[in-house]
Amino acid sequence: MYPKVAYFCMEYGMDTAFKMYAGGLGILAGDYLKGARDLSLPMVGIGIKWKQGYTDQLVGKDGKPYDAYHNYQYDCLEDTGVCVTVKIRQRDVRCKVWKVEAFGNVPLYLLDTDLPENEDAWITGQLYGWFGEERIAQEMVLGIGGVRVLRALGIDVDVYHFNEGHAVLAALELIREKMDSGLNFENAVETTKQEVVFTTHTPVLQGNESHYLDRLAYMGAYNGLSHEQMIHIGGAPFNMTVAALRLSKKANAVAQLHAETANCMWQHVDYNKPIIGITNAIHVPTWVDPEILSAVDREGDLWQVHMQNKRSLLDFIKRRNGVELDPDVLLIGFSRRAAPYKRSNFIFSDENIIAPLLEGRKLQIVFSGKAHPLDDTGKSIVENLVGMSRRYPNAVVFLENYDMEIGRMLTRGSDIWLNNPRRPLEASGTSGMKAAMNGVLNFSVLDGWWPEACRHGVNGWQIGGGFESCDVCEQDCHDLKSLYQVLLEEILPTYYERRDRWVDMMKNSIHSTRKQFAMERMLSEYYELLYKA
Repeated sequence: MYPKVAYFCMEYGMDTAFKMYAGGLGILAGDYLKGARDLSLPMVGIGIKWKQGYTDQLVGKDGKPYDAYHNYQYDCLEDTGVCVTVKIRQRDVRCKVWKVEAFGNVPLYLLDTDLPENEDAWITGQLYGWFGEERIAQEMVLGIGGVRVLRALGIDVDVYHFNEGHAVLAALELIREKMDSGLNFENAVETTKQEVVFTTHTPVLQGNESHYLDRLAYMGAYNGLSHEQMIHIGGAPFNMTVAALRLSKKANAVAQLHAETANCMWQHVDYNKPIIGITNAIHVPTWVDPEILSAVDREGDLWQVHMQNKRSLLDFIKRRNGVELDPDVLLIGFSRRAAPYKRSNFIFSDENIIAPLLEGRKLQIVFSGKAHPLDDTGKSIVENLVGMSRRYPNAVVFLENYDMEIGRMLTRGSDIWLNNPRRPLEASGTSGMKAAMNGVLNFSVLDGWWPEACRHGVNGWQIGGGFESCDVCEQDCHDLKSLYQVLLEEILPTYYERRDRWVDMMKNSIHSTRKQFAMERMLSEYYELLYKA
C-alpha cells in the first residue's frame, strides 16, 4: 500500500494559461502532480489561488524590463463550498477552497482570501509579490490553512510533504493539534516529525527565507507555541529551511551533487539524518515532442523531425519579435531566472570571440527569463540581454515574459541548450532534461542534474570540468575559457562538418535521459526513499 501524501507548494505550473507559477519550483510541482495522476498514486496537492499570479515582465522601448499584473479568472476551478479560517494579526481571515479539476484523481486544492468579508483580502494577491508581513501571511494561509483544508474535507493523510520551506507553518499547526489533544511540546514535535518530509531546493543562502520572531509573533504565526519553542524549532531569526529540517523525518535535495552541497550548507543544524539526493525529473507528455521519440524508436529521420521543431520555434520568434533567424545556422537556447550566479550574459564576456560568430552567421542565440519584480540586479541582466539583441539584431533574440509556452518552444526547437551557472549553485535545472529528451544537446557546467547524465562528446558537452573556486574571478575566467574552447573546437565543427555525428549525439541524448529523468523514476524514489517509514 502506498501512503497517502499531501503535497504543499507555494506555486504550481499546469499550463501556460494557469498563472499560478513563477518558475522552476512551480513547474516541478505541476509535473509532480501530473505524474502522480498518470500513475493513480494517492496524493493531494495544497496551494494558493493567486489572483494575479506572478509578474508579466515586459520590455519597454528603452530596453528596460517592467512588471505588469492582471486579475485572472479560471474555468478549471471547482468551488468546493468549503471555507477555513486562519487568525492573522488577531483577525479571522476566511479562506475559500477551490479544486483544480485538471489533475483528476490527484486533486489540487487552492486557498483564496479574496473575499468581500476579509479586510485582508490582498493576502493571496501576488505570488512572491511582497516580503515581511505579507509573505508571512501568505505562508500562514498555505501552511496553517492547508492543514485545516484537509481536516475540513475529511482527507486522511499519512505524509505531509513540504516542497520548499514556505509550507513549514503547516508543521506548527500539526504540533498545535497534538498539544490540544494532550501531548506536551516535546512529544508533539516528535510525533509530527514522523509525518513530515521536506524537499530543499536552492543552495543560495538568500533563497532560504527567515523571519524576525517578533514579526512572526505579531502576525500570529506562533500558533499557540511559545517564544522559546519557536527558537528551538527555527532559531532566531526563524529560518524556514532550518525549521523544516528539524521538523521532518527525512529531507531530500533535488540532485546528487545538490545533496552534497545541501549537507555541507546545513551541517550546523541539529538534523537527525543526512539530506538524501532525489534528482528532479519532468513530465514527459508535457514537454517532449512525441514525434521525436517515435523517430528514435523506429529509427526514422531524427534530423527532419528536429528541423520541423526548429522551424516552428523560428516562426514563433518571428511572430513575437519580428526577427527572422536562419534555420541552417546553429541555434543556442538559454532560459533561466535572471540572477547573477546563473550568468545569463556569460557567453558575451569576450566580444572579440563571440562577435565574429554572430556577425558571420555561424551562431544564433535565443534568450528568455524573468527577474524577480524587486530584484534590480536581475532586471539589469535582462536589460543587458535586450541590449545584445539590439546590437546583433539578426543573431540574438530576447523573448520577453518567459512562461511555459516559451519554455516548451525553446527546449524543442533549439540545437544547443546552454547552462552556465557558477558551480555548485544550481540545485537541479529541469529545462536541460526537457531539451535532452527532445534531442537538443546540452552544453552545460557540471552542476545540478547534468553530472549524472553527461558523457562529453557523446550525448552533449560539459563546461569547466567541475572546477570550483571561492574566487569569483578565477571561477569565471576558468569557465569562460572552457566554454569558448568547447564551442569553437567541438560544437561548431561537429554541427557544420559532421552532421552524422551530431544526429548520433541527439539519439544518445534521448536514450540516456528519457527514463532516468522522467517523472515515473522520481515518484518511485520519493515513495521508496522518503514517504515510506
